[in-house]
Amino acid sequence: MKLAKRGKNISKTEVLNISQHGFWIAVGEKEYFLPFEEYGWFRDATIAQIQEVEFLHERHLHWPQLDVDLELDSLECPEQYPLTYSK
Repeated sequence: MKLAKRGKNISKTEVLNISQHGFWIAVGEKEYFLPFEEYGWFRDATIAQIQEVEFLHERHLHWPQLDVDLELDSLECPEQYPLTYSK
């Protein structure tokens, strides 16, 4: 018996895991870890707020409940994007 070809992945963005140190997010075929120490906007967020992420324009992540926006390039080349976080 031959299995049918897998369908197209329609989920472009998914939060995979949340720990006390940060969270893992899958965007397309790549996974990124966002530590709370560096991405403080998420430190006090609820699980539901972190999981509600939108993938816009093929390069932009947006968390509407948290009013947080991140370009994928900043996750791939963080040294080029110094983070500033204040609360």
